[in-house]
Amino acid sequence: MKRWSDVPVLRRVEPFVVAILTAVLVAALLPAGGALATGFSWATTIGVGVLFFVYGARMAPAEAVAGLRNWRLQGAVAATTYLLFPVLGVLLALVVGHLLDDGLVAGLLFLAALPSTVQSCVVFTAMAHGNVPGAVVSATVSNLAGIGLTPVLAALLLGSSGAGPDAGAVGRIVLQLLVPFLLGLLCGRWIGPWVRAHRKQLTLFDRGVIVAVVYAAFSRGVRQGVWQEVGAGEVAVVLACAAVLLTASLAAAWWVPRWWRANRADRVTVLFCGSNKSLATGLPMAMVLFDPHVVGLVALPVILYHPLQITVCSFLAARLGRAPGVAALQG
Repeated sequence: MKRWSDVPVLRRVEPFVVAILTAVLVAALLPAGGALATGFSWATTIGVGVLFFVYGARMAPAEAVAGLRNWRLQGAVAATTYLLFPVLGVLLALVVGHLLDDGLVAGLLFLAALPSTVQSCVVFTAMAHGNVPGAVVSATVSNLAGIGLTPVLAALLLGSSGAGPDAGAVGRIVLQLLVPFLLGLLCGRWIGPWVRAHRKQLTLFDRGVIVAVVYAAFSRGVRQGVWQEVGAGEVAVVLACAAVLLTASLAAAWWVPRWWRANRADRVTVLFCGSNKSLATGLPMAMVLFDPHVVGLVALPVILYHPLQITVCSFLAARLGRAPGVAALQG
């Protein structure tokens, strides 16, 4: 029997999770201030722009066209990501909103509006012998759509909240995220093969930028004293809400495709692409969308959801991959 430590995705993801938690701890003890904070602000802004440029250059148009033809698969992932999650987020906010700071409630709703991950859901799909090309396209399209949909959903869900996005948020998203992505897409003809060939090295840059964004966001919160208002009870409530979101989305993503008699490979793809939420897209968006004094609180639900989804989905992927007859079925 394969040991937990032998699951390949855990060996790749765990250091990233540790790095994120370390960034939070360092920010709590040694928050960046003055010139250092200004430098981090510029560095993260430039780094995020480069990050989305690489995302655009990495996308292979031929794969996208082929994957989009499976409209039921893509529709199921989109419905789970952008319909089911927001509904669940609103319901949770109504139930536990009185227990949480406004910034944490905004973070829960923002988490519900985020696109899917790219790398981890594709890895999980491959481990469980799902439709890998379909997962690649689903995750990429989800992130591309999320550049426009996430700010709109966040504005709708939080329009009456003081913690919601301000009026210029969509414009900043376009300039800082969408424009670099489109430039990368245009340049993909020349640099796309090189980017895809160096995916491992660029993943280190990808994660380094996210860790820097976490440190900058939490440093700002520490300097402004927002964390003095957050207790262990509120963190526990947020973690419980994250668990409810993950459990409900996994259940829906696995069982609903049976209604149209989806094959096992497509069900696996919907399971992981529909339930995962992107930290790499979410944190840069939060930095752009939300007022600096609440961005640390908004980021907390996203940060807590990430290791939870990695742990649960790693277990599920390994279990599904070991199911009797699966390898023969896929071969």
